[in-house]
Amino acid sequence: MPTPSLAELPIRRLTLRDLTACADLSENRGWPREEHKWSFLLTAGRGYGIDDPQGGLVAACVVTEYGPQGRPALAAIGMVLVAEQHARQGIGRRLMRHVISSMGITPLTLHATPYGRPLYEELGFKVTGQAEMLLGHFTAGGPESRVATRAATAEDLPTILRLDEEVFGADRTHIITRLPAFADQLCVAEEDGRLIGYAAAWPNMHTHVVGPLIARDTETAQALITTLAAHTDRPLRTDIDVRHTELLAWAKERGLASVVFNSVMTYGITELPGDGSRRFAPVTVAAG
Repeated sequence: MPTPSLAELPIRRLTLRDLTACADLSENRGWPREEHKWSFLLTAGRGYGIDDPQGGLVAACVVTEYGPQGRPALAAIGMVLVAEQHARQGIGRRLMRHVISSMGITPLTLHATPYGRPLYEELGFKVTGQAEMLLGHFTAGGPESRVATRAATAEDLPTILRLDEEVFGADRTHIITRLPAFADQLCVAEEDGRLIGYAAAWPNMHTHVVGPLIARDTETAQALITTLAAHTDRPLRTDIDVRHTELLAWAKERGLASVVFNSVMTYGITELPGDGSRRFAPVTVAAG
């Protein structure tokens, strides 16, 4: 039988059974395998993929919805990958058009690399912000923080959920409730018994990724990062909204170096919901 053309290959939903194939696809494009992150995204969101008749995946992506089930207020698209041998043949465009169509009127967001940005602009996405990826071994220093931090407990979860929805602008219960199992650390910041921020550090290959990072102000964000860094020997990675210039400068002074700038893009809305002044870093750029 003749091999079907790429344009004829069906797009299907991915499940955890596709975890190895997704990791293989990442590796094919020179990305880390990131199986821990893929597992999280495939269970918290919806994966889409195109099977390669020769085995593995031609392409894949993940969509994470936020807000009421069945009528999401926002959806994030991430992990958009096309196998090297099938690149530049319109596969990524076809997959993205399928996802956009399947989401109907739901507003969309994504973090675009410089390489991927032209495709997303062609599809109607607009640049509404920017995030700077930092990576390195954190070195503590400076005066002791006045912000009290501690490890989060199960009793903190309802308060964390309320704070997160207020800052993010949509309900992320299905993401936040997975953090205790997904992350190695989850901590909160308090003032007079009131929660003013929280952050997680989750393992990704040889690093710990700091995200989400929600904080009342820069001082609170600094205290949360310092607390997380004190309990790991791994390099820290985080993707900080470039509007938080003070936090970026502070992190660089303590050993984290700039790696890349990614464009925050939206489709169907002119800006992200919520309070950007308290939203410092996403869970992962793949999930917003």
